[in-house]
Amino acid sequence: MDQAMIEQIAALVPKGARVLDLGCGKGELLEYLLKRHACSGYGVEIDDANVLECAKRGVNVIQLNLEEGLAIFEDRSFDVVLQLQTLQHLRNTEAMLRETARVGQIGIVSFPNFAHWPNRLHVLRGRMPVTRVMPYQWYDTPNIRVGTYADFEILAGKNNLRILDSFGFQAGQVVRTLPNLMASVAVFKFDRGG
Repeated sequence: MDQAMIEQIAALVPKGARVLDLGCGKGELLEYLLKRHACSGYGVEIDDANVLECAKRGVNVIQLNLEEGLAIFEDRSFDVVLQLQTLQHLRNTEAMLRETARVGQIGIVSFPNFAHWPNRLHVLRGRMPVTRVMPYQWYDTPNIRVGTYADFEILAGKNNLRILDSFGFQAGQVVRTLPNLMASVAVFKFDRGG
């Protein structure tokens, strides 16, 4: 995750929040939140090398396979649950989205937006897209599924999630105009609604 995206996501997190970062990678965002926003919390990561990097950064990390769910966490035990660039790697995306909403007061997700216009051009030419955000060939991608900005809006509604903020991200810039077409990454902030 680049610095511009870290700062933009961090701006969605209230200062002093208790944060759970699912699929936290090397812990860069959580470290930023701990140091600059006085947040506390945990990262969840499965990869051994990433768990070690988190520990080196001073980030509390739990090694856990997200496919097994979040049963170790109580309802609403965190102010914010982050799930950045992980949904596309999960077999049961909808169940993990519901778990995110159960465990946190607020959820923030991001994922590659398959509807970004260069991806559409690749598909029109009969090829799967290979881009900076999705740098893999169709046969070696870690992504189990692809989704779009518009698809997430529908999924959120189906699961009674209220979207509090949403935008796209492209080349270090926030995209609020036509994000389904113009952004390579979709970002949503949501809660369980009323």
